[in-house]
Amino acid sequence: MSGQQFDPYTLEIIKSSLVAIGDEMFGALRRASMSPIIYEALDYLVGITTAQGDLIAQGNGATLFLGMMDSLVKDILKKFAGDIRPGDVFMSNDPYEGGGTHLSDVALAKPIFFDGALVAFSVNKAHWVDVGGMAAGSFTTDAREIFQEGLQLPTIKVIAEGEPVHGVLEILKANIRVPEASMGDFWAGIAANNVAENRVIGLFEKYGGDTVRRAMDELLDYGEQMIAAELRRLPKGTFYAEDWIDDDGLGSESLRVCVRVEITDTKFIADFTGSAPEALGPINNSRTGLISAVRTVFKALTNPSIPANGGCFRALEVICPDRTLFTAKRPAPVSTYWETMLYAEDLVWKALAEHVPERLTAGHVLSVCAIILAGRDPDTGENSILVGPLAGGWGAMKTRDGLNGQFSVAGGETFNFPVEITERRYGVLVDQYAFHDEDGGAGEYRGGKGIVLDYRVRGEEAQFTGSFGRYKFPPWGAAGGQNGSPNYSEVLRGGKPSEPREIHSKPARVVLKRGDVIRTVTATGGGWGDPRRRSDTALAEDLKNGFVTQEQLRKYYRPA
Repeated sequence: MSGQQFDPYTLEIIKSSLVAIGDEMFGALRRASMSPIIYEALDYLVGITTAQGDLIAQGNGATLFLGMMDSLVKDILKKFAGDIRPGDVFMSNDPYEGGGTHLSDVALAKPIFFDGALVAFSVNKAHWVDVGGMAAGSFTTDAREIFQEGLQLPTIKVIAEGEPVHGVLEILKANIRVPEASMGDFWAGIAANNVAENRVIGLFEKYGGDTVRRAMDELLDYGEQMIAAELRRLPKGTFYAEDWIDDDGLGSESLRVCVRVEITDTKFIADFTGSAPEALGPINNSRTGLISAVRTVFKALTNPSIPANGGCFRALEVICPDRTLFTAKRPAPVSTYWETMLYAEDLVWKALAEHVPERLTAGHVLSVCAIILAGRDPDTGENSILVGPLAGGWGAMKTRDGLNGQFSVAGGETFNFPVEITERRYGVLVDQYAFHDEDGGAGEYRGGKGIVLDYRVRGEEAQFTGSFGRYKFPPWGAAGGQNGSPNYSEVLRGGKPSEPREIHSKPARVVLKRGDVIRTVTATGGGWGDPRRRSDTALAEDLKNGFVTQEQLRKYYRPA
């Protein structure tokens, strides 16, 4: 309302309340979920947007979803214009429209009304263990088209004015290998959105529509102002980086990707023109995924401490032609999209690391290193599908060593599965979970250590699928630091190594028998600075802790 005065203290209370709603949603979804990939690994994101689709607040979760909630809402507004009503719930896993990634990431959005007017949306997006397709777990490294990857939900209405659309729910249950868990996660998402709806309506009832809308606008403006202040401090100019993706999962040659970053006082432009075209295999990424990737590293470069909202990204521009690896179109397969999406993030990171060393590390594990172990639970006889990410090493910085055993930047708040839950739920034994001592990451400050994790099959038979990017091209070192080590998996038949070794970077449904072991090995991050400058004190600690071997000491740190 023009000329209306707003109490600044009240506006601050409302802004803080909006941010808190995201946190409350996050807890509600975690508590109600039935799948460890959600309630343990936290592979999901929640938040609220304005009625126009601008991100207002989000709960901590998977950072790779950062650009997707607002994109979904804008797709709903476009597709269902004039047909959005109280009690509706929309559902989508469309990789090409509506904030999609791959079919396993399922989004639910609920419009929020006050006094008959649309005022906001509550949204969540979570990884479902299975959504059908040719492979258990619904992602595979050898898909050639989207139709092999699972059930497609192109932004549909799944609840209409409070009444479930039962035909849609029946289709879901009929196409999912573990319907009890996935439908439990569906209703958990509904509950989380209802929590946000109740809280947002409560704010409107308490403070009035004009005041809450003003607080939303100010929250967006605050995000823009805080980022703008940091943007002015970044080095100005044009910065370039290129790298290579191992392959597309179907045996292609390595694929070149590149970025040109231009920074001015008011704009941050990332241009991926010149990157490889859309691939035959499933490493393709969507434009929404590309924007999310750049948003994440942009936020890290500017002001990572303030809550993310749409205003934070007003200075950001992302350029890329259609039908590249970063901007695939239907029906290109996308089930292992993260391998490419995270290269987009990493390219910007690589271009600027040595120019902003106080904010950025050398190269890190990058790949989610996601795995699927599917078979029959030997104790219950029921379908068992272990789907999860793996931790690895982060790169060193100019002033400190890299972090050991952390999840990829895609993971955000992701956690590992406790060994006890893994063994109880999935019919395997965990023989080993430790840091490895493979070569890689030497530097004045060394890269963080990757891990080795062994799963022993207890059932009669199982199938193993995984995607381990940065196998051929390990994490990059900076300022003279050594590159890190590769990500990969190894099959130990009967629990014993073979000659030649059975090494895989993108295995698809590898058949395992009882007693076979899958060894997963993740990257050590890149080092920073000349290894010969590492202090004797630090090396003594490394030797004591097993982070550096005597041979590596002589070879890289104290050569004759």
